[in-house]
Amino acid sequence: MADDIPDPGGGDSETALVFAELLDEMRDLAPRMLAHPNALTDEQSRTEVYKWVFSITQVAFECFVWGDIDRPRFVDIVGSTKKWGGDNTDAFYQHAAVGPGRTYRVTGNIGDAVYLSLTVYGGPDDGHYSERIVGSLNDRTMRIEADGSFECTISPTRPADPAMAWIQLDDDSVAAVTRDYLADPSTGRRTIWKIEAVDDPNEPRPEWRETDAGLARRMRTALTFLRDQAAIVPIPMGTPNSVNPPYPVPTTTFGWAAGDAAYGMGSFDLADGEALVLRGRSPECVFWNLCLWNGLLHTYNASYDRVTINGMQAEYEPDGSWVIVISATDPGHPNWVSTQGHPAGLIWLRWFLPEVTPDEITTEVVTLVEGRLP
Repeated sequence: MADDIPDPGGGDSETALVFAELLDEMRDLAPRMLAHPNALTDEQSRTEVYKWVFSITQVAFECFVWGDIDRPRFVDIVGSTKKWGGDNTDAFYQHAAVGPGRTYRVTGNIGDAVYLSLTVYGGPDDGHYSERIVGSLNDRTMRIEADGSFECTISPTRPADPAMAWIQLDDDSVAAVTRDYLADPSTGRRTIWKIEAVDDPNEPRPEWRETDAGLARRMRTALTFLRDQAAIVPIPMGTPNSVNPPYPVPTTTFGWAAGDAAYGMGSFDLADGEALVLRGRSPECVFWNLCLWNGLLHTYNASYDRVTINGMQAEYEPDGSWVIVISATDPGHPNWVSTQGHPAGLIWLRWFLPEVTPDEITTEVVTLVEGRLP
């Protein structure tokens, strides 16, 4: 296929070859996803594949082609138009490239976030997913001033100020990812994050002016990221209409997952007129939510319906437990989460900084009576 693609760089430049390979990969991604044995077959899930391809490509270029360890900047990596990797409507995530041996100053303002964190990841710097968490800070371990401002340092050695929040960089440090969760992201002020390299020698790096080898390397990194993401999804639905026992805050992690949250995963598979009723109880924690995803790990369109629900939006039972109802149409329950017509999909729950591992969640499929719970 690459033979019929115009050469953007002239001749057989490295960039031209990687560019052609990238376009081939993008062209092949959707057919591969649609033919995957785990692929969902309803019309919405199939059409969402095409948006997913462009979402992960956009993220790959923002993080790896435009990312710069000497002039870093935080860029959004999930959102209403960037759906991949387990996005959710309550949170904003940003990414900045960092490098070992450098010193970075991170500043910002908490806004209306009920939880925020900054996590540095280590692993290969070639586009493969990060292998471990180097270090992490959250709003409980950072000093938040009365006006909401904060500051922290990312560096190989401890700052002179002993009160400064600090993440120690390791030799394989490659990325910093922020998380900020809001009770109501539609009206709340999101956290402001800024990052700068404060030990910049003010000397042009070899790639300060674009070179064929430099751009080709970064585009190759983006291509590797695309291929890694495509190898993960679509994921199997598992036992339908059930939620696996939540697992505790992990001691290890993979990719860009958080290191201070407990998680639970399940799936739904409902016929017309059916609803899935979940019953559970959340431990004391700073934030929890439930999201519905397709097999590509992206949420449905929150512009029209509630497709996620968090602990500050949910209405609770008198004993402190909760009931959440998943269905295509409003069943008359305050904790309704819409499938938006998807007959099957994934259920994902998270609890940040829980006091204990959450209890198991029970599920029941019920038939709606005139569109309402029986």
